Amino acid sequence: MRDLIVFGEDFGALPSSTQHLVKRLAKQRKVLWINSIGLRQPRFSRHDLHRAANKLLGKDKSHQLDLDTETVPSSITIVNLITIPAPRSAMARKLAANLMAYQLRPIINKLSLNNALVWTSLPTAVDVCPLLGDYPVLYYCGDDFGALAGVDHRTVLEHEERLVANADMIITASDKLLSKFPDSKTNVLSHGVDCGKFSTPTIRATDLPNNQRPIAGFYGSLSDWIDYPLLNDAIRALPHWDFVFIGPLELDSFPIIQADNVHYLGPRPHSQLPSYSQHWTVSLLPFVLNEQIIACNPLKLKEYLASRRPIVASNFPALDPYREHVNVVHDSASLIQALKRLELHSAELPKGIVDSESWDQRVITLEHYLEAI
Repeated sequence: MRDLIVFGEDFGALPSSTQHLVKRLAKQRKVLWINSIGLRQPRFSRHDLHRAANKLLGKDKSHQLDLDTETVPSSITIVNLITIPAPRSAMARKLAANLMAYQLRPIINKLSLNNALVWTSLPTAVDVCPLLGDYPVLYYCGDDFGALAGVDHRTVLEHEERLVANADMIITASDKLLSKFPDSKTNVLSHGVDCGKFSTPTIRATDLPNNQRPIAGFYGSLSDWIDYPLLNDAIRALPHWDFVFIGPLELDSFPIIQADNVHYLGPRPHSQLPSYSQHWTVSLLPFVLNEQIIACNPLKLKEYLASRRPIVASNFPALDPYREHVNVVHDSASLIQALKRLELHSAELPKGIVDSESWDQRVITLEHYLEAI
């Protein structure tokens, strides 16, 4: 049984697939979790300066969500590193790698990890991996970093090329990503879902609008991959609908129009999301169809399906297995028409659509992959 050294996102923020998987793996092994080391250098923007200040203070995104520390398994040790995000020059890369290794080696020694491997979801960890010891390296790729909004594409792809060459195994979250990497050492593991959490009836969130009007809801990062013109057209056209947005703002300014029927609630802990998604009228997936979305396998799609509220989504490949359960729209007019139709008839989705795709079942497959390294 291998212990893990994990380079992932900030633990406790809205969890990625890495966090869902590793929390379950941690039931039987020790995990050293390194909070995000970054995918691009900070810009002189309010958002980036605020994040940089929090990092210098030893804070991560989880502090924004009032994370209940009891949700962190005792087998997981979480660390924040002082580092240079996504260094470009050879000198900066060497400096960043040595700085991270200097901080991590004493922690690794203290934990006495057993037969450990390095799991990285961030290509920018490639330089530090060999400085930590003679550990096998697993690259878990959940995104197309060549298309991911808000990253330094050239720098990250250079890191990824070296990581792919040196990794002992690569696991991707979609077939589209699978095609990018060598067949000989790449496996696909599509995202799972916490079926119990999202399908078990829960009480309505107290801050969800409750004025007898239909609600179109979305949770997730408010980032470049959302189709804001599409949303804003619907908000203008349907003033008798409430539009609710939950999640961190990853842009320098709020992209949704100011209107009485717009409710931005900010980030919420992942454990609280069913108290919203089970009680609004319609779940929204309004993505821009770009290379990032073509390659994505969004976690919230399966969580929405488990919550059983009708789903209205723009068109993207990951919908293919579930199209009979999703109202697919192509422009503002079809979105507005779909919402009007669902206002009159919004029957719940069938039970059990994603019951066979739980994270626990995904981990069974993952364990076999880990044993092969």
